[in-house]
Amino acid sequence: MSPSIAVDPLSTLHVSTDVPSMAITTYHPPLLEESEKLAVSSSDDSTTPTIPDGARVTTEEVKPTRDKALNEALGEYPGGFPLVFIVLAIILGIFLASLDMTIVATAIPRITDEFGGIELVSWYGAAFFMTNGGFQSSWGKAYKYFSLKYTYIAAIFVFEVGSLICALAPNSTALIVGRAICGIGAAGIGTGAYTIIGFVASPRKRPTFTGFVGLSHGVASILGPLVGGVFSDHVTWRWCFWINLPIGGLSALTILFFFQPPDSAKPVIATGTEKFLQMDPVGVVIIMGGILCYLLALQYGGETNSHWDKGKVIGLVIGFTLLSVTFVTWEYYQGERAMLVPRIIKQRAIGISAIFTMFFSGSYFLVIYYLPIYFQSVHGTTPTMSGVYNLPLILVVAVAMISSGIMISKWNLAVPLKILGSIIAVIGAALFYTFELDSNLGRIIGYQIIGGIGWGLAFQVPIIISQGSADPQDISCVTAMVLFFMNLGGMMFVSAGQCGFVNMMISTLLSTAPAIDPDKVILTGATRIREMFSADAVPLIVASYTQGVRVAFSIAIGGAGVAFVVALFYPQTMIFERRPTADVEATDGSKDDGRNEIDKGKTETSA
Repeated sequence: MSPSIAVDPLSTLHVSTDVPSMAITTYHPPLLEESEKLAVSSSDDSTTPTIPDGARVTTEEVKPTRDKALNEALGEYPGGFPLVFIVLAIILGIFLASLDMTIVATAIPRITDEFGGIELVSWYGAAFFMTNGGFQSSWGKAYKYFSLKYTYIAAIFVFEVGSLICALAPNSTALIVGRAICGIGAAGIGTGAYTIIGFVASPRKRPTFTGFVGLSHGVASILGPLVGGVFSDHVTWRWCFWINLPIGGLSALTILFFFQPPDSAKPVIATGTEKFLQMDPVGVVIIMGGILCYLLALQYGGETNSHWDKGKVIGLVIGFTLLSVTFVTWEYYQGERAMLVPRIIKQRAIGISAIFTMFFSGSYFLVIYYLPIYFQSVHGTTPTMSGVYNLPLILVVAVAMISSGIMISKWNLAVPLKILGSIIAVIGAALFYTFELDSNLGRIIGYQIIGGIGWGLAFQVPIIISQGSADPQDISCVTAMVLFFMNLGGMMFVSAGQCGFVNMMISTLLSTAPAIDPDKVILTGATRIREMFSADAVPLIVASYTQGVRVAFSIAIGGAGVAFVVALFYPQTMIFERRPTADVEATDGSKDDGRNEIDKGKTETSA
C-alpha cells in the first residue's frame, strides 16, 4: 500500500494511509512528544504506523502539537524575536501610510495661511487618494514578480521621498506633487504589509496578526487629525511630513535585517517585458483618469447648488462613466496581466470581500473625516481637542479589531463577524446622524462606542478571508485587490460626503440666512466661524454645519447598510473548517486531516 504525502505550503504536512482496522490511521513521528511513548514500527513493504494497544489519541490532542512542530520543522514561519520585530515593523509601516491619509485635514488652514490657493485645498487629499488607489494593484504584481523584502523597502523609500518633498514644499504645486508621490508609496506599503503577514504567520495565527495590523491602520486614521492639529497649533504643519522620515526608516531597517522571505514567497520568473506588462500601466492610466473625473465632478458640483447642470460637470460625469466601462473591458481582456485578475476576482469569497470592503470602509472613512468637523464647528473645539473627543472611537475600534482577529483564530468564524459588525456599524452611523447642536458628552461617547464596535469587528475580515482563499503565489495580488477596493471606497465616499456636506450647508444658509455669504462661510473653515462672523450669525452658520454633517453621516448609513446586504452572500463556511478524511481517525469515530479547508489540497505529491 502506497501512502500519499500532501504538502500544503501554508499549513500542514501529512502522511496518509488507509488501514481501517486501526483506531488511528495516521502517525506523525516528529510531531508527537516523546513523553507520549507511542511506538512506531514499519516494514519494508508497508509504511503503516502502529500504535500501542490502549493508546488513546484524539484529534484535539494531536492537532496543536502537530501544527506547532510542523511549522518549526518546515521553517516556513519565523518565531520568537524575529517574528515580533517583523510584525512591529509592519505595524509601523501601516501606521505611517494610514496617518498620512488624514493628518493633513486639520493642517489645511495653516497651509493656506502660508501658500494661499484656497481653490487647490481639495487636491491636498485628492492627490494622495488618486495615486494610492491607482497603483494599489500594480504593487501587488510587483510583490509577485520581485523580491518581497526589497519591494516593500522600495515602497517605503518612495513614500519617504514624497514626504520630504511635502516637508520642503515652497508652494501648493510642490505640496500636491509630494502628496501624489506619497500616495504611490503608501499603496505599496499597505499591500506589502498584509502580504508579509500572509507569509510570516500560519493560517491559524494570521487573523490575530492581521487584527493588530488593522488596529494600527484604524488608530492612525483617527489620530491623523489630532496629530496634524497639534503640529499646526504648536510647531509647524511641515512636521506632519517630517515625522514620516524616522518612522519609515525604522520600519525599512527592521524588515531588512529580520525578514527572510520563505520559499513560498519566491518571485515568479518572467522576462523584463512581461514584468512590465504585468504592472498593467494602461489600466493604471485608465483608473486614475476615472478617479480624476469623479473627483472633479463632485468638486465642481458641490461648489453651489446650481452647478450640477453645468457643461463641465456633465462632461466629467460622462467621462467617469466611459472610463469605468473601458477599465472593466480592458481588465477582462488583459487576463492574468490585469490589475484585477478576472480569475481571482471571480472567486466568490474574494469578489464579495472586495465589494464589502468598498462600502464598509467608505462608511468608516466618512465618520473619521466628519466627526472632527462636527466637533470643531458645532462644539467649537480646537483641532487638538477634536482629536481628544475622538478617543472613544479610537479605543473601541482598537479593542474590537484585536478581538475580531482572536475570535477568528479561536472559533474559525469570520462571516458572522462581518454580518454583526456591519449591523452595528449601521446603528452607529444612524446614531451619529442624530447629533444636534446641544448633544451632550455622554451621547457623543456612547454613540462612538457603539459605532467603534461595529467598524472594528468587521474591518479586517475581508483581508483575512481573501488571503485564506488564495494560493501562495496569489496572496500579494489578492491583498492588493482588496486594498484597492478599500481605498476606492474611502475616496468615493469621502468625496461624495464632501459634496453633499457643502450642498446642504449652502442650501440651509440660503433658506435660513440669505444675508450671509455662503462662499465666505466655506472659505472661513470650521475652526474660525466664531472669529469671522457676528454673534447673531454664528448660530445660523453652526446650524447649517450640523445639517451638512448629517448628509455625510446619512451616506455612511447607506454604505454600512449595503455592506450588510453584501455580507449575506458570503459562503457560509469557516476559515479553518475541517473536512472529514481518512487521515486521522479519533477514538470516537470522527476524522480530521487537520488542514485548513481553504488551503487544503493545493499541492499533492504521491510517494
